[in-house]
Amino acid sequence: MRNLTDLEIIESVIKGNQSDFAILIDRYKNRAFSMLKRLLKNEMDAEEVLQDSFLKAYYALNSFKKEAKFSTWFYRIVYNTAITKISGKKRKIEMEMSSVEEHFDLVSSYDFNEAEKADTAGFIHILIRKLPVAHAAVLSMFYFSSMSCEEISEVMQISVSNVKVLLYRSRNSLRQLLEKNNLKEEIL
Repeated sequence: MRNLTDLEIIESVIKGNQSDFAILIDRYKNRAFSMLKRLLKNEMDAEEVLQDSFLKAYYALNSFKKEAKFSTWFYRIVYNTAITKISGKKRKIEMEMSSVEEHFDLVSSYDFNEAEKADTAGFIHILIRKLPVAHAAVLSMFYFSSMSCEEISEVMQISVSNVKVLLYRSRNSLRQLLEKNNLKEEIL
């Protein structure tokens, strides 16, 4: 059996073979879940948003224009769903509590000396979770999902030059976190 392209699978699903959508799920679930864990900083929320994203994609397949790659279109759904989840959480937290962020620094509360220093990738993932959402998203898409600046531009619905600026700023923010926690020499 040959590997079907995303477009062939989409055509099959649109023609009534709904079970073929499982192929797309298998193809994109791991990268999308990984991106969501970095954005949402919570595995349960990431699972929920991933399921919502696949449902949204399934019900919107007829609107997929086939001008862009399916992966780019799908990651835009994932990103937008995550942003909606984050903004909903922020509103809820703001209503329940007064500004806790002023009194609590997440980065300084994490004991890097006790963490497994041998796992460089683990440190990077931990630090990326501490970055603002847009910074974490652009680093995740660029480095972990191997997306081009053009694809990220489509997902985040910003210009390619803005993606490059955001990527530059995100790298600087990550570098500052490394320096703040005296990890720059260990990672680099």
